[in-house]
Amino acid sequence: MEWFWLALAIALMVVELSTVQLVSLWFSIGAIITSIIKLIFPSLGFPWQALIFALVSVALLIATRPLVKKFLTKHGEGQKTNLELVLGKEAIVVEEINNIRGEGAIKINGIVWSARSVDNNIIPADTIVIFKEINGNKAVVEKKGE
Repeated sequence: MEWFWLALAIALMVVELSTVQLVSLWFSIGAIITSIIKLIFPSLGFPWQALIFALVSVALLIATRPLVKKFLTKHGEGQKTNLELVLGKEAIVVEEINNIRGEGAIKINGIVWSARSVDNNIIPADTIVIFKEINGNKAVVEKKGE
């Protein structure tokens, strides 16, 4: 029966590696510990094995998951999205922004975005703007200093 627990541990580890949600990892460790206990106590019945598996897995999940998640994320925060990295930042207009014509582009962090102005004013090329928000698939910007 210890082979069952080892097979379950491997299967759960494969699930963990494909999802990276830090849930099945603890159950995989629980299956390994149950397998070791089964080797030490060969006459241990399956209901006891299942109870040990459940208790160890849940205890590990409750005790360590918050700590590991905090360790794996920067200062307890998740990764910033592209939008969070550019909001409020300066950009340069690389193509005149004209909302009426639906034209305009900015460059920020080496990436060119389609853009429109926040106040419908025309913004000439080479002007410094502030990235305010996203509307659809366009950056909404305003001239710096306005």
